[in-house]
Amino acid sequence: MTGPTPSPLLALPGAVAGNGIDAPVAAHYGSFNTEQRSLEAGEGFVDLSHRDVIRIKGPDRLDWLHNLTTQFFAGLAPGVWTQALILSPTGHVEHELRGVDDGESFTAFTEPGASGPLIAFLERMVFMTRVEVTDVTADVAVTWRPTSSRSVEEGALAPVSKPDEGTYYLVPRDQLTTFAEAAGPACGLWAFEALRIARGEPRFGLDTDHRTIPNEVGWVGTAVHLDKGCYRGQETVARVHTLGRPPRRLVLLHLDGSENRLPTRESELLLGDKPVGLVGTSARHHELGPIALGLVKRNVALDATLTTDSMPAAQEVVVDPEVGLHVRPRR
Repeated sequence: MTGPTPSPLLALPGAVAGNGIDAPVAAHYGSFNTEQRSLEAGEGFVDLSHRDVIRIKGPDRLDWLHNLTTQFFAGLAPGVWTQALILSPTGHVEHELRGVDDGESFTAFTEPGASGPLIAFLERMVFMTRVEVTDVTADVAVTWRPTSSRSVEEGALAPVSKPDEGTYYLVPRDQLTTFAEAAGPACGLWAFEALRIARGEPRFGLDTDHRTIPNEVGWVGTAVHLDKGCYRGQETVARVHTLGRPPRRLVLLHLDGSENRLPTRESELLLGDKPVGLVGTSARHHELGPIALGLVKRNVALDATLTTDSMPAAQEVVVDPEVGLHVRPRR
């Protein structure tokens, strides 16, 4: 598949395009701080139409996904949001997807550019199973709205909901502008990312790497179902979940705001002059200031101040370094 085309919503007033893999959508529409406040107040929407979208059809699709992934797909009811991972035999995260079944097909989205490798893997796993996997990115766009926002009266829209984190909509791509008119005001990706990072929610491939296991980033219990049969990589996940002490842990970093910059992704996190981790995504939060997600070695003290790109960075726990608690406690 060729790279995503720029979103038509970049033509909206004030739109400024993002960068890197997020370049096809708007980073902001004039004020990312105002846009964050709008989303927190339950207003507006975010254009995520650069995300890849796949569709899995066939009568065996749910049992097939149940056997392949970390999630419990058997008997999944239509309209129920779910997130799933595909692991390596040693438990490292190779693919991440989230989506919804409509009774006839399962439609899911991934990070930009991630559908090709995912589809290639899935097609190798078909064997005699009655499933068909297709890339529908050209036809389906992803958007996001706060959970508390008013409903959008558009019959063609398929909501994909998760409490406390907002609602994803799978929108026919040719109706994206119509959706925007109904769901406004438009809020850019910078606002969305700041709120995501503040929640401690990692982004696959940006806050994770080829060594990441689900236990390190808080995906046990959300993307990993603990009461299902065997799947590839289960032994590692179960062992770490039972015994605790994952090799690394996800942290929310509160960065020194005296410099008007954010750290480069994959910058080293230092304890003194010793490398102890890497920075993932970062953003400017309208209340918390500059923040980032990072992966640090488990044995780094919780109260240790780290540095990255010569900036001090205080830690807030997202994943407990010991046992049991694999997501940050609610405030």
